[in-house]
Amino acid sequence: MTEPASQIPAPLTGDQLTADSTPVAYEVTDGVAYVTLNRPDFRNAQNSVMTYSLDAAFVRAVDDNAVKVIVLRANGKHFSAGHDIGTPERDFHVQYPNTASLYWDHTDRSGGDQRLAREIEVYVGMCRRWREIPKPMIAQVHGACIAGGLMLAWVCDFIVASDDAFFSDPVVRMGIPGVEYFAHAFVLGPRRAKELLFTGERFTAAQALQWGMVNHVVPRDDLQDKVTEISGRITEMPQLGLALAKKAVNICEDQMGLRNSMDSVFGWHHFAHSANAEAAGGDSLGGMDAKSMKASAGSTSAGGNA
Repeated sequence: MTEPASQIPAPLTGDQLTADSTPVAYEVTDGVAYVTLNRPDFRNAQNSVMTYSLDAAFVRAVDDNAVKVIVLRANGKHFSAGHDIGTPERDFHVQYPNTASLYWDHTDRSGGDQRLAREIEVYVGMCRRWREIPKPMIAQVHGACIAGGLMLAWVCDFIVASDDAFFSDPVVRMGIPGVEYFAHAFVLGPRRAKELLFTGERFTAAQALQWGMVNHVVPRDDLQDKVTEISGRITEMPQLGLALAKKAVNICEDQMGLRNSMDSVFGWHHFAHSANAEAAGGDSLGGMDAKSMKASAGSTSAGGNA
């Protein structure tokens, strides 16, 4: 059943975003736009209002000529517990204007059609849109970075993590071959990607550094200072040069097969949803919810994983 519109917060527009806005905060300091996930009570699980508010923040940062670098960070104990599959503010049936893709709205559809339309827009579509932002983006990660949290970190150009950060993609427990933005083999290498997916286990910031997924690991108390230091060096570079350098590396990554691979795996992802829906119980998530995922994976998630 669709929730009454009055109970669902509208996505924030760029000019509404402030240093303390929810679910996404925004502030600019010394040429750096700080975009902050701000649902700490739910470990920054990503519902649609957060997704579209994030997009508004990124648009604002791109349009501001004074902004040279964008930092994506989070309030609370954790960076992100993933996509929202269980909080009281989950808004699956709420309509927002499509931004990332030209596709029909999901709210008046059903079954696989609904899932595909929604995930083309708010999951893989938004991540691809953000990967193409023409300004350098740094993910400032602490605590849990689970499943959909990985997607947010992976679209950034750098990842700087605190030594207490940990990562996982446990959605194979749902019978689903990883999250929608399937960059696993590119950011981890094929064998590490298989280990991550086959076991669903966490890996640490130190392991992520060793495997090449993150750029730097620092003590938690030094995380902001490290990001500020890197951001400061980037702001000294010419804006167009930064944009072209980012585009050049992204093109190389796509030539190596990232985009085509992601398209292929996205199809298998939705086959898995449909297979689950056709099985006994008819649940596209394979009978898993936020509570059972937390229990089986040892995650600190309160709101989501897939």
